[in-house]
Amino acid sequence: MLSNTDIIELTALRRELHRQPELSGEEIETAKTISAALNTLSPTHVLTGLGGHGVAAVFDSGIDGPTVLFRAELDALPIQEISSIPWASTVAGKGHMCGHDGHMMFLMALGRIITRDPIARGRVILMFQPSEEDGTGARAVVAEPVYKDIQPDYAFAIHVEPGRPFAHVSTRAGLINCASHGLEIKLTGKTAHAADPEDGVSPALAVAKIIVALDELGKGGELNNDFELVTVTHIQVGEYSFGIAPGEAIITATLRTAQDNTLRALDAQARALSEAIAVEYGLTITFNVHDAFAATVNNTQATNIAIAAMNAIGVEHSDTGLPMRASEDFGVFGWDAKAAMLCIGPGEHYAALHNPDYDFPDDLIPVGTAIFERITRDLLGSTST
Repeated sequence: MLSNTDIIELTALRRELHRQPELSGEEIETAKTISAALNTLSPTHVLTGLGGHGVAAVFDSGIDGPTVLFRAELDALPIQEISSIPWASTVAGKGHMCGHDGHMMFLMALGRIITRDPIARGRVILMFQPSEEDGTGARAVVAEPVYKDIQPDYAFAIHVEPGRPFAHVSTRAGLINCASHGLEIKLTGKTAHAADPEDGVSPALAVAKIIVALDELGKGGELNNDFELVTVTHIQVGEYSFGIAPGEAIITATLRTAQDNTLRALDAQARALSEAIAVEYGLTITFNVHDAFAATVNNTQATNIAIAAMNAIGVEHSDTGLPMRASEDFGVFGWDAKAAMLCIGPGEHYAALHNPDYDFPDDLIPVGTAIFERITRDLLGSTST
């Protein structure tokens, strides 16, 4: 259990991190701050540089038992904070608008509790993962050779999700977050004078045709196993000019599905139809993928463990608002572990994630921590009992 001093100190640490947000792949100072705080807890060891700037604290009982990983994220967003709070971001164009600064405190708090009352068996891994916002972090972490040494049997995460009552948790077995990635389509023809467009090869008509085709390809609808959605997010045709017929164009689109294999199939279809249109208009075409996220699918056993923990401590929960179209890279940890994501509410009318006025509600720190603590005790016990 956290003391009042713990909560005051963790709140101060959370606000310190909020003032100094760092984007995906740039979390150098955030990782240093977290590492320094973890070292005061005397874990068995601390791993750094995971998947870039990731940090993991290992608490090993030395007695056989499961390995349980709890995940938080280090990175912030490229969003200018608009707020009058004293701990607002001091970095122009960057802000913790997704609650990651608060998620880190759930793990830091759990570390304090385990230090005072060690686990009776198995291991706890406090995983501070980099680069969640661009989808590269979890994959990079699990690809590290050292990750095999801390391979978890169970993995849990809590993400704050506005629209839910304060401290109400949404979870369920099965799909939580969709798989998605950004597909960049580049078309290349030949520029010409605007007075003589026939001298060039313009991608303009091809762009119009591809946009319609992509929209028809993924119409969205009910979020079930057959869900497919393609959202065109950006278009650029040539330069801003009245004297040049364009010779290049870029289309970006987000492809989103309920399953990883369906996403691969949707991507293949999007490329094939775009290539066919490019050929029709005499254009060359290239593709790039950005922000690739696997689906987050909760394991039934891990979900039941989390639900039992919440029942034991009186945390209200349901499957409200699930599954979600939005993506989250925690699903990668579930490829080789029994994993469960929990979505905790900050209040039904709280600012939405990625809004410029969003700030993590510090009153959630003891709630999220209590859930993680109970899961830990249910699986690994305590040396004091």
